[in-house]
Amino acid sequence: MISPQQVEAMIKAELPDAQVQVQDLTGGGDHYQVTVVSLHFAGKGLVQQHQLVYGALGQAMSTEAIHALAVKTYTPEAWQATPAS
Repeated sequence: MISPQQVEAMIKAELPDAQVQVQDLTGGGDHYQVTVVSLHFAGKGLVQQHQLVYGALGQAMSTEAIHALAVKTYTPEAWQATPAS
């Protein structure tokens, strides 16, 4: 089990400029949805963006501290264009 704050800290350690929203989908601390906004995603495809996030959480994923992860990624410009921003 890993806390939402730990998930956010792990992502920010790899993507220091990131705005991160973490949602615990089940309340069990192992099924999360993360929304990440970062300049690091500029010029990268969606798969590459998601790989950056998965890379930041690699240890938690490999030890199954995080069992399931849904990822949404945006550049700051793309985030501004979304209704969710």
